[in-house]
Amino acid sequence: MKRMIIDCDPGLDDAIALILAHHCAEVVGITTVSGNVPLAATTANALMLTAMLGVDTPVHSGAAGPLVGAPTYAPHVHGESGMGDFEPPGHDRTAAGDDAVSYLLDAAESDTWVVAVGPLTNLALAIERDPDWVTRIAGISIMGGSIAGGNVTPAAEFNIYADPEAAARVFASGADLVMCGLNLTHQVETSDALVAELRAAGAPLAHFAAGLLDYLHGVMAELLGRRATAMHDPCAVLAVTHPELFEVAPRPVAVEVDGTLTRGMTVVDERTGNQGAAANAGVAYRIDAPRAMALVRGALGA
Repeated sequence: MKRMIIDCDPGLDDAIALILAHHCAEVVGITTVSGNVPLAATTANALMLTAMLGVDTPVHSGAAGPLVGAPTYAPHVHGESGMGDFEPPGHDRTAAGDDAVSYLLDAAESDTWVVAVGPLTNLALAIERDPDWVTRIAGISIMGGSIAGGNVTPAAEFNIYADPEAAARVFASGADLVMCGLNLTHQVETSDALVAELRAAGAPLAHFAAGLLDYLHGVMAELLGRRATAMHDPCAVLAVTHPELFEVAPRPVAVEVDGTLTRGMTVVDERTGNQGAAANAGVAYRIDAPRAMALVRGALGA
């Protein structure tokens, strides 16, 4: 079973990714970052999820904003709390610490992946403090970017756009990187049939997941005109636990930090031959979507 630290900003699909990770991997820690909602909410949501799952995974809070500028949030997608309209149950969990960077540095092991499903601020700060950190972990699986097109702007995906300077530092770090961008994650979509299946399962976790997905389907119906949502963050978990599901190619990837229209864009060089920079990331192009959804369904109790 693969070991991993989840760096996240829960967030509805982060919640599904955390459930999936605890089902398919040994999650040794969770670090939180400002992103979908402010840091206090992402940390509270991560703690609530560990209580719901009945696990003792330590949660360490991290960066409250990007390296440069003001935070970017997405309450129009995830709700003000980050959990849609879900009313969280009471629990007695507290954060293990408020220095996620130190935790990431101290917890580094050669068999431990960092699965980053939020803005990359914590990771960039870890690299700034110790550039050799990336050589002491197994690698970093990123949900972020795209080979073409964004979701928060025409060019940029949310996690990269929320802290482009951090993303640029991570992609230039020399780490073993896997990038699961929008081009990949949109291949794995939920449906109202899945929501009905989860509700029928009867288990508390399945009922919780059904509520999150139903809320997201409502949001997507308003934004995109269809009741379905991509399983963005779970793909980054599966890239570590089930790499055989993916087609990945080495590519040079750079992050635009200055462009007026393209800030936060992941510029993926797909030219063949010796025409540019050396590859610095494995870019995921295709996934076996039926098998991926079967793993998600199983983790959620369907």
